[in-house]
Amino acid sequence: MDAVVKFTNQSQGRDRMFRATQYACALSIYLLRNNPEKKDLVAKLKGLEASMSAGRKLFRLGNTVNSIEAAQRTVRLSDRVLRLCLTAANFSRAFYFICDNVLWARNVGLIREIDKERWSLNSSRFYFLSLVLNLTRDVYAIGQLMVQRLRDKHFRQKLDRHLQENPEVADVVVPQLDAFLFLLLDSLRSHPEVGCRHAQEPV
Repeated sequence: MDAVVKFTNQSQGRDRMFRATQYACALSIYLLRNNPEKKDLVAKLKGLEASMSAGRKLFRLGNTVNSIEAAQRTVRLSDRVLRLCLTAANFSRAFYFICDNVLWARNVGLIREIDKERWSLNSSRFYFLSLVLNLTRDVYAIGQLMVQRLRDKHFRQKLDRHLQENPEVADVVVPQLDAFLFLLLDSLRSHPEVGCRHAQEPV
């Protein structure tokens, strides 16, 4: 299990390279689509984009195991909200990769008798669900940080100084809203890993 997880973590770095190439091809195709002199180049870029997409799917073959391993870790979290959100998100992600792997096998001809549209729809549903659950986790984590900051005496003094030093804000912004935004931004600045949480693999 550990060997599989280690390998998939290494393959994610290669996947990022393939993703960047794939998106660069897609952008180039879009920019050159109306140029008749670049017709051959567009055709080559489309082929390269398709190859990069297939390569990315190949790199993701082991990610189901990685997601299940992550779910086994998060199910032990003491915080019930985080445990629910992260475990459900990891299982949704695992199901997404299963659907993605089946679609890859269908595209390369290993499997034929499947409903491609249905599997593609289920793949998108599981991916969307994992995003919603991770965003819910982030909102909850930010809320917890804000509560902790409010309990900090030094921060409350800092907040009072901010409101006193910026009375003109009250003319255009409700003071409570200004205090909320100040609290939110200060919480994110003190814990940038929450505000810059790495997004999941794009489809």
